[in-house]
Amino acid sequence: MASENAYKPGSKAPVVLSASAKPKNWVLLLLRVVAFCATAAGTIVMALNKETNTFVVATIGTTPIQVTLTAKFQHTPAFVFFVIANGLVSFHNLLMISVSIFAGKFNIDYKGLRHGMVAILDMLNVALLSAAVNAAVFMAELGKHGNSHARWNKICDKFETFCSHGGGAIVASYIGLGLMLIISVMSILKLLSPKSTYQVADP
Repeated sequence: MASENAYKPGSKAPVVLSASAKPKNWVLLLLRVVAFCATAAGTIVMALNKETNTFVVATIGTTPIQVTLTAKFQHTPAFVFFVIANGLVSFHNLLMISVSIFAGKFNIDYKGLRHGMVAILDMLNVALLSAAVNAAVFMAELGKHGNSHARWNKICDKFETFCSHGGGAIVASYIGLGLMLIISVMSILKLLSPKSTYQVADP
């Protein structure tokens, strides 16, 4: 097995970095890139989601009374939360991607506390994204089917484009959530088994 020698700052013993650690790091980096793309897509699509339609609400004689209504994500607090949460998760992954790429150039040490911080941040982002996407799904279900018991009418039959774009954003966010779950598990495993990546050789 090929190995690469490195020296740990402040330590007399050299650190042997296993070659098997690099593929794992690249897999984690790739997952973060795909998760970033998914949550960023969900953020952009929902933030730009807007549709304006004109409806006939009454007729006086032969003159129709029309009203123009606009559906946009700002009208629903759950969708506002969805956009904010996906934006924050996208920023988190973008930051982790940047740090992973430039870590080797600046000799940044990720062991110990930093691994723990990354694992905690990943778990927090999973919880945040899960809450946001499930809140959005509840409102999407209400908009598509309504609620006859509460006398809430559906709107997706009147704003089809708005609902289809919102559904696409939710699907993208769910993909991001699944990837974040995998990333969080990998971060925890890396935290629990640091010796599988770094081994101290005898002086």
